[in-house]
Amino acid sequence: MPTPTRAELNAILRLAGPLIAAQLAHVMMVFTDTVMMGLLGPAALAGGGLGAASYSFVSIFCVGVIAAVGNLVAIRHGSGDQRGVVQITQNGLWLGWGLALAAGLLLWNLGPILLLFGQTPDNVQGAGQFLSTLAFALPGYMTFMALRGFTSAIGRAGPVMAISIGGAVANLVLNYVLIKGMFGLPHLGLAGIGLVTAIVSSLMALTLALHVMHNTAYGRYSLFKGLLHAERVAMVELLRLGLPIGGTYAVESGLFAFAALCMGALGSTQLAAHQIALQSVYVAFMVPVGISYAVTFRIGQHFGAGRLEEARRAGRLGIAIGGGCMLGFALLFWLAPEAVVDLFLDANDPAFTDIIALAVSLLAIAALFELFDGIQTIAMGAIRGLKDANTTFVVGIVCYWLVGAPAAWLLAFHLGWGAQGVWWGLAAGLACAALGLTLGFEWKTRRLLAAVKPSSGSTASPDGCQIPESAPTRPTAEVC
Repeated sequence: MPTPTRAELNAILRLAGPLIAAQLAHVMMVFTDTVMMGLLGPAALAGGGLGAASYSFVSIFCVGVIAAVGNLVAIRHGSGDQRGVVQITQNGLWLGWGLALAAGLLLWNLGPILLLFGQTPDNVQGAGQFLSTLAFALPGYMTFMALRGFTSAIGRAGPVMAISIGGAVANLVLNYVLIKGMFGLPHLGLAGIGLVTAIVSSLMALTLALHVMHNTAYGRYSLFKGLLHAERVAMVELLRLGLPIGGTYAVESGLFAFAALCMGALGSTQLAAHQIALQSVYVAFMVPVGISYAVTFRIGQHFGAGRLEEARRAGRLGIAIGGGCMLGFALLFWLAPEAVVDLFLDANDPAFTDIIALAVSLLAIAALFELFDGIQTIAMGAIRGLKDANTTFVVGIVCYWLVGAPAAWLLAFHLGWGAQGVWWGLAAGLACAALGLTLGFEWKTRRLLAAVKPSSGSTASPDGCQIPESAPTRPTAEVC
């Protein structure tokens, strides 16, 4: 019989594997869109890139809010509350559709805002063309993310992986067909690339919905019965947890946007090297992101069932797994940075000599950068599994914007470290977050465990809070 630690390790890995694959499939879709923009020419790549960055910043906040669906479903599932699982998922779908509408309206009217930020009219026009159709991807994307949170939180992440990989392949094929004008299809340019993403996102959502609807494994959960009636209490609970998660995603995304602006101020070579190095880091980052989701769901299940020792074990294991994985990537970036950069640029082209040299030096810094980033991401997921997103939001603001951003600016411009200074600043902010969030998880679990000592005469409620045994009904004040 496996030990509790080994059993938990196996459970995390079984859940994390498909989620990592799903994250990498999403990266593939973004990469495909970028390549297709490049085929349209430099002007389309610049305008489409601006549109993609704008969409990414808006959608990442929405994804953060919808992440609360998986968190709360895991807790309900752990407590055996099937009705609660259904209510959270149904209201998560309504929340996702509302966010899609608001985000779409914003993206359709983003042109004047981009001009105020100094973007060129040509680039803004290109961004507008791309966003005019890409905004239609949001309803499907939010639906898919809500259903993904539901099925993953109850321990079934395989369908998410399969559909995500299928979506990435479909996105590649349809984009190529449209770009080349095959089968008599019109050349729609940037609008066509956005349209393909919208179609694929909708098909992914529809496929996952049909799978949930007809697969007997979900027979206990009648998600689509009574879907037309939103439930206020569940919606408030989703917003209370989801908004801080979305805010945390936004402030972290904002830190990297700030770094890009710093690089742009240093020069085009620095900005290009930064983008190459960051893309390498981004692909590797999908591994701890997948682990973070798995840890969130495992901790949520334990937390909902009142198994706080197991919740702490899952968090510690997840952080250790993530640290080990990112140490492997760190060694790759440290020992073979040229091989990584060669995946993006032709080392034999003299035009790229300066960019390659600078990107290689940034990847050396990324060896530390990656380790801190992986740990802080998983620790963040561990704390969210305990139904706490406020702590992660506060740590994010402090570490990203009171440590990371000022350090990047000071090192790059005042101490003259240039591009390397920006990355050392990012590393400082992520190190701060890794330490703060790891200590925060330990503090949170220690506090919860102290509240449930056998002598305290209390038991765990379905959401992991504590109820005195003598209480006839659920109390208004709980120890969480």
